[in-house]
Amino acid sequence: MRIVETISELRVSTIAQARASGKVVGLVPTLGALHAGHLSLIEAASRRDDFVVVSIFVNPTQFGPEEDYQRYPRQLIRDAELAEQVGGDLIFAPSRAEMYPDDHSTWVEVEDITEGLCGRFRPGHFRGVTTVVTKLLNIVQPDRAYFGKKDYQQLVVIKRLVRDLNIPVEIVGLPTVREADGLAVSSRNQYLDTQQRAAAPQLYQALQHGAEAARHGARGTEVEQVVRESLASEPVFTVQYVQAVDPETLQPLGEAGAPMVVAAAAYLGDTRLIDNIKIEEDAINAENDG
Repeated sequence: MRIVETISELRVSTIAQARASGKVVGLVPTLGALHAGHLSLIEAASRRDDFVVVSIFVNPTQFGPEEDYQRYPRQLIRDAELAEQVGGDLIFAPSRAEMYPDDHSTWVEVEDITEGLCGRFRPGHFRGVTTVVTKLLNIVQPDRAYFGKKDYQQLVVIKRLVRDLNIPVEIVGLPTVREADGLAVSSRNQYLDTQQRAAAPQLYQALQHGAEAARHGARGTEVEQVVRESLASEPVFTVQYVQAVDPETLQPLGEAGAPMVVAAAAYLGDTRLIDNIKIEEDAINAENDG
């Protein structure tokens, strides 16, 4: 697996060649520490596209001062081997200086939809995400870029970014990949100790309880309460937020019903987990018809 570290090499000797050969280019942006969720994105890209670039860059601008930038796993050689096994063609692994020169002073911000959910608790996070994603899209100029739905807010924000800035790329969102017990796979899961790992699946189970309530007609605030009560049964969790929102605008639903996305963030010790579940309106109708 070829690893490219500079923008000039990627553009001139790689992407240009792929384009000259008429190849469709796919991009899978990652922070590295690849897991089954990342690999599902790479595999999907390899089925649809002719040339798949996997970016591996622990983006400092999306980490807050109290977050885990320094200890975030960095394992480039292992990541390259895994990406190659599922159809990746090239790793783009730039340095911090390559992506952010000392005099870097330009930022990309998406308003409104970045203010709730994770954005409320991670000031500056989405500015870092939207800036680095814009840079990667400009550098690679892919036909498609792939993101997981576990970071649902991120997916919605990136789709809005691409629409508003008229970036000619298709953003593909793919389902969350889960462990056998339901825990959404994440690079941060490796931080969990034995007790925390045993408790972690309760986050998704609580969201499922909320979804079941929604399918029986519960409104946004009622669904949130169901999820909170379910999480309260596992005292090792410290809940940061539980929110039922509109799937498109990410606005809180309050007393409105489905369609909705119920998203949650909670800590197990120092490890922050996020997850979500989407409830479609037709699911409610099918439940009522049954």
